[in-house]
Amino acid sequence: MSQHILCIVGKKKAGKTTFMEKLLPELKKLGLSVGAVKHDSHSFEMDKEGKDSWRLKRAGAETVVVSSPDRVAMIKSVDRERSLEELAETLFADKDLVLAEGYFNSDQPKIEVYRKDAHVHPLCDRHNQHARKLIAMVTDRGADADVPKFGLEDAAEVASHIARKYFGWVYNGMWDTHD
Repeated sequence: MSQHILCIVGKKKAGKTTFMEKLLPELKKLGLSVGAVKHDSHSFEMDKEGKDSWRLKRAGAETVVVSSPDRVAMIKSVDRERSLEELAETLFADKDLVLAEGYFNSDQPKIEVYRKDAHVHPLCDRHNQHARKLIAMVTDRGADADVPKFGLEDAAEVASHIARKYFGWVYNGMWDTHD
């Protein structure tokens, strides 16, 4: 299955995660299977000291998987940062859509979240919107870009915009998957 990748971008404290929290259930209501990637430009630690998985990693395991009846988590040492496309292909092959928080410099389409309380200017405007593949803005202020603009609470409308743009016709809140 080939999935679409869509980056949710914005400056620090713009509300990217908050908007994604609103957008994800709206996309699921439309019948999409959605995965999410959070980009961290620094190293991070998910394991907790003293937990068995932490102990195994510390003892030398390069990959540790924790598995239960309802979820799987993997902690893997890597020699380089994986591209968004590599992550989507290897970890999200069963998803229709991968929402990525961040990845402003990627070659994937983007929706920018821009709040006037957080920043004076957005990342994208009419001068760089095509190069950055901006498809929409989520904002509480006017923005100088020739793309659809949505309010910070318009997650359902943004989900519909994504559905029309990348997945075809939507009717009655459901996908037409019948032949």
